[in-house]
Order: sequence, then structure tokens, then C-alpha cells
Amino acid sequence: MSDVPLPADLEAEPAVAAVLFGDRIDAARSYTNSLARHGEELGLVGPQEYPRLWTRHVVNSALLAPLLRASGQVGDIGSGAGLPGIPLAIARPDVRFTLIEPMERRTDWLQRQVDELGLENVEVVRARAEDVHERFAFDQLTARAVSAFSKLVPLTVPLLKDGGELVLLKGRSAEAEIEKAAKVIRRFHLVDVRVEELGEGLDTEPTRVIRATAD
Repeated sequence: MSDVPLPADLEAEPAVAAVLFGDRIDAARSYTNSLARHGEELGLVGPQEYPRLWTRHVVNSALLAPLLRASGQVGDIGSGAGLPGIPLAIARPDVRFTLIEPMERRTDWLQRQVDELGLENVEVVRARAEDVHERFAFDQLTARAVSAFSKLVPLTVPLLKDGGELVLLKGRSAEAEIEKAAKVIRRFHLVDVRVEELGEGLDTEPTRVIRATAD
């Protein structure tokens, strides 16, 4: 499948990528190029994303890596194209990841990437989050572009261990999403709910995460 040409308008690799991925940058390049070659045909990314594929998607996901607990078990809900799970798995080989995605076409893509990149710290599971509440207990859970915080909480908190943490990539509306989720936050006993901005001091667009701990 690598004979498919790269889009002419694919964003050049930014310098910050090497900072975030270190000696695993080749795997990040392979993943990004594969996403660029096949993302549109598989419905993973639109062609308008190619000029910002590195910055908005791959680097944006990898900014989360320092927040992950060493030797932890992390679930990525609605993984889709593998964002943020695959960039994180590349950047943090010491952490184990479970990519949970309900669509067969997407789980096939994810498994192919895992195999081609040799990511031994990744498991792909075809399921909806609410259907595997009894199966998993994660140290941390992440999600990107899946749903509003108020809807994510009931889907994700049952998958956390006691003391586990949500680390959800969000946009500019993160603070407002927390305000709208006040009731569900109380119902699911979340504490230390806050927004943090990532990427400060790096030559890239900052991103926001909602962090919350299951009490």
C-alpha cells in the first residue's frame, strides 16, 4: 500500500516532532505518511487536513505523552485513525495502550498500523466503550474529538481504576464543557477536574486537556 503517492499539500514535518518522538521519529513518520496516503479513502481524515496533518493531529496527540503514568495501562476511546493512541504509543513505549473503536474498517486500519510499526505495547479492540465496562480497568483514559465532556464521563469513568484519571484532548471550549458537566461530574465522583494547556515553550500550536480523577 506504500506505492500510493503522498498528497502534494502534505505538511512538512515540523522540527518539534523530533523533540517529541526522539529516537522513535521514524515510526511517527511512517504512521503520518500512511495516514496521509490512505486517510481520505478510509474516511479517517479529510483532504483539508493534509496541510496541517503533523501539527494538528500527530504532534497535537503526542503533546499528551508527558502526562501518562510510567508503566501504566491507558485506554483510547473512539480511537478512529489512532489519534491520540498511536502517536502516544510511539512516544511512550513504556506504557500499554488499548485502542477501543467500534467500526470494523477503522479497527482493521489500526491493527495494520500496529503490525507495520511493530508496536508491541498496543492492543486493538473493536467495541463501544459502554460495552466493555466490565472488561477493563485502566490507569488513565484518553479521547480526542469523540464527544462533549458531559457525554464522555459516563462512557469512560466506569473503565477507570479507583484513582484513575481522564486525560481528554479538547479545544477552546474545554472550560465551558466542564461547567455544563457539573451534575455528571458529581454523579461519577470526579475530583480535581481542571483544564491544562500543553505545548508551552515548544514551537507548535498549544492544545488543551481536561484532567479529572476518579475518587
